Amino acid sequence: MTTTAVQTPAVQTPSVHERHVPRWAERVAHLIPLVLLPQCLWRLPFAFGFDMGTDNGSIGSLWISVPYIFGLSLLTEALALLSFGLVRGWGEVVPSWVPLLGGRRVRPVAALIPATLGGLGATALFGPFTFAALGFVSLDGFDNGAWEFLFRACVLPAGLWGPLVLALAVHYSVRRRRP
Repeated sequence: MTTTAVQTPAVQTPSVHERHVPRWAERVAHLIPLVLLPQCLWRLPFAFGFDMGTDNGSIGSLWISVPYIFGLSLLTEALALLSFGLVRGWGEVVPSWVPLLGGRRVRPVAALIPATLGGLGATALFGPFTFAALGFVSLDGFDNGAWEFLFRACVLPAGLWGPLVLALAVHYSVRRRRP
């Protein structure tokens, strides 16, 4: 007579990163890099001395302006991509491939402080541009209305960066507090 042992899986409590993230939060995290893209694209021609219809002169040598402006655009998008940490598992448990920290639980404060400061900083930084793009502040220095309209269309979405990050930070805080 042959007996087969039936192995029952160990009862596992849901891990921290298995908590449900609502669809709106996931969409907001995807939206953040997209709202910054027009502004990053607006900025690129300045690297090559094209003034985009403004009265601003060239910012200097191509050896300086190209790496500076491309680096600024890449840094902006990289920072925007960090918002995924507020809705993904790697914002709750450090990925295993990270040396020394891999697999450890992320304390909520370690994500909330940078997210809150970043959201407030982005709001303060892009607030004046948003007011200008909405027409609350006069914009002088454009060659014609078409350039001014293009500026407003490209810069206006960037004003959403800070408030969107703050909304995700609040959601992250509430989600991580649940038992």
